[in-house]
Amino acid sequence: MGMWVPAVAMIGLALVIGTTVVLTGPVGKALAEWIRGWSKTDEHWMAMKATKHGVALGGESDLLAEVDELKRRLAEVEERLDFTERLLAKDRVPERLAPPR
Repeated sequence: MGMWVPAVAMIGLALVIGTTVVLTGPVGKALAEWIRGWSKTDEHWMAMKATKHGVALGGESDLLAEVDELKRRLAEVEERLDFTERLLAKDRVPERLAPPR
């Protein structure tokens, strides 16, 4: 059994050196580009995920316009709420200031 240890060590060392040489060359660069294509920023991947979740991509201007519209509507609702609160407070002030009976 002890006779195999040097042979296994030499084979392992040869594999490590060979892999290093191959991966630092043009094959390694091509492999790196291929792996980079798997990234989550890939447009095709994002489109598939968006479709799965029911989201349409590329509508940033539509989305911004919708957000602006919602902000405008919220401001209008806040104004109406303030007005209503003032009306309710105005009706209650005389009751609070009336002398006790």
